[in-house]
Amino acid sequence: MVDPYKTGMFKTNPYAKKKPLKGSLVVVLDGTYEERGLQLIPQPSRCLVANEVHELILTDENKKPGDTVNKIAYIGFFAVKESTVITVGDEVKINGHLIGKIAGFDETHMPNHYNIVIYGEERVSGNQRNLNLDDEVIIG
Repeated sequence: MVDPYKTGMFKTNPYAKKKPLKGSLVVVLDGTYEERGLQLIPQPSRCLVANEVHELILTDENKKPGDTVNKIAYIGFFAVKESTVITVGDEVKINGHLIGKIAGFDETHMPNHYNIVIYGEERVSGNQRNLNLDDEVIIG
């Protein structure tokens, strides 16, 4: 089977309309690493299903699908409220504050959860940001 992303079939963004993801933090994480070695998959989108839990990780390295990400800060885990699709470049906001934009997805822990890697200028953990359980997560 041919993967249209790996073969470069899409010349423009095929996502004409999509719902933003809404969720809430269920875990706030602390910690930063210089050599994490996250491998971003080549696909720029992922389907997330209601009630799934996924991890948010921030990097200040400007990376794209297929790249390796080393410098990271852990933000937290969130529960998805309604099924949708998220894509590279989508803005990630927590409690209305822009954290950054999705750089890609790492499948290290699948099928348990995706690592959703966010590119942002401040590599600061969720705990250092004073995030709390049930804080609102919006991706879109």
